[in-house]
Amino acid sequence: MKRPGRGEQAVRNNEAILTAAREIFLADPRAPVAAVAERAKVGIGALYRRYPGKEDLLRTLCHDGLRTFIAEAERATLETDDWAAFATFLHAIVRADVHSLTVHLAGTFTPTEQMNTDAETASALAAGLIERARPHLRPDVGPADVTLLLEMCAAVRIPDAAARTAELRERCLTLLLDGLRTGGPLPGPPPAAAELNWRWHP
Repeated sequence: MKRPGRGEQAVRNNEAILTAAREIFLADPRAPVAAVAERAKVGIGALYRRYPGKEDLLRTLCHDGLRTFIAEAERATLETDDWAAFATFLHAIVRADVHSLTVHLAGTFTPTEQMNTDAETASALAAGLIERARPHLRPDVGPADVTLLLEMCAAVRIPDAAARTAELRERCLTLLLDGLRTGGPLPGPPPAAAELNWRWHP
């Protein structure tokens, strides 16, 4: 059996580190980096060569989630039906579990300029999908409302039961989508930007 080259092994190690980091830090953002190395079955030196500090690792996790958000939003824009584009986007984001990172890791690192730029791109894509769905939505639903709905779905978690967690999240999202489509105005104003963004400032 051919042994992987150093480059291939480095890629595998990095994938193992990020998978382990996601599992560890979603459970406890204060967990030490050593726990990540142990879960990933790599030496602590190998981890630190790629991620000099815990903040670098947290930042990478969240940036990967942001890139996933952008990719799913861009994919959803290809849908020809406006409501299907919106619903497809939300289901994809819930399945990817992007907002668990937002809820658990916001404020634990300083975002880079590229992350800020990508966040603006993500916001613009999401706003575009919402506007396409506007004829089907409650009159005062906005992007910040959708952000909170996605975070509600991310809060659903059954320990050691990934399949059941995914099923319950899809169930919640289906209920929330129905709520977005029906009825009159919602109580109170939508969330302000400051009410959502304060947590990103460590």
